[in-house]
Amino acid sequence: MSTEATRETPPATTPAPAPAAGPTARTTARGPKRPGSATRTGLAATVLLTPFFALFTVAMVIPVGYALWLSLFTEKASGLGFDGPRTVFHGLGNYTEALGDPAFRDGFQVLLGYCAFYIPLMVGGALILSLLLDTALARARRFFQLALFLPHAIPGLIAALIWIYLYTPGLSPVINAMDAGGFGFDFLSTDGILPSVVNIALWEWLGYNVVIFYASLQAVDRSLLEAATVDGAGQWRLAFSIKIPLIRSSLALVLLFTVIGSLQLFTEPLILSRSGASVPSTWTPNMYAYSAAFQRNDYGLAAAASVLIALAAAALSFGVTRFSNRKEARAA
Repeated sequence: MSTEATRETPPATTPAPAPAAGPTARTTARGPKRPGSATRTGLAATVLLTPFFALFTVAMVIPVGYALWLSLFTEKASGLGFDGPRTVFHGLGNYTEALGDPAFRDGFQVLLGYCAFYIPLMVGGALILSLLLDTALARARRFFQLALFLPHAIPGLIAALIWIYLYTPGLSPVINAMDAGGFGFDFLSTDGILPSVVNIALWEWLGYNVVIFYASLQAVDRSLLEAATVDGAGQWRLAFSIKIPLIRSSLALVLLFTVIGSLQLFTEPLILSRSGASVPSTWTPNMYAYSAAFQRNDYGLAAAASVLIALAAAALSFGVTRFSNRKEARAA
């Protein structure tokens, strides 16, 4: 008998049966589901969100509710007036008084003129500067980013005081240089106050919007730009055909913030009005509300004017958002 014949043949092994598919198999593969995991997740979300909602309630919900309640009341003298004024329910009377006041309506006309100058200069200027930064040398980017953003770090009150000095004849070196060159202009006059306020707002907020645009441009896929450059696209074609369409959402965001900020115009013209400039106390709607509250002591009228300004801001924000979404849908 040969060695090969006497060698034992190993027994055949059968593969183990695969586990049956079903809920049991999925539970075994993923591991047992802990019954308290959902509860712990909800508890963690509650703990993390509670400070935000508490602060939002204290800083937003309660003041807005109080303004709505205050706008429905007014103060009237009782009897011969010896008991002082008493608060009575006025309904929508404060709203009709504000809407019927020409000073309040003229404030919105001033805002329209302000927006006609400010919004194109702000959005267009920030976009152009961010595109220039995106194509600049690496060493120059940090310097220009800091130089453009630095004015935004200065409070609006301080910025207005600085520009009052630069607008005042006899004190400002800028005015003296313009007069010497034959380009005299009175920035504090009735005709010059609007461009003066626009200039202050541009100086304050331009760098902030440049940062938003520049951050969006840095997120653009560089392979698209390289492919377009290989195909012969120049810098203008890259900017208008690739970069700007890809940062459309940032454009909508900056436009929304600019519109809302325009309706809140208050600090700069108020400081200019205290410096002897030709600025009425009710030049903007916010100044009208301030004047009604702290000069005429009519808090109901001031609250009604504030609510109307908030409604206008909400309507404009809704319109800008719908317009931006429609543009994005068409582009998609």
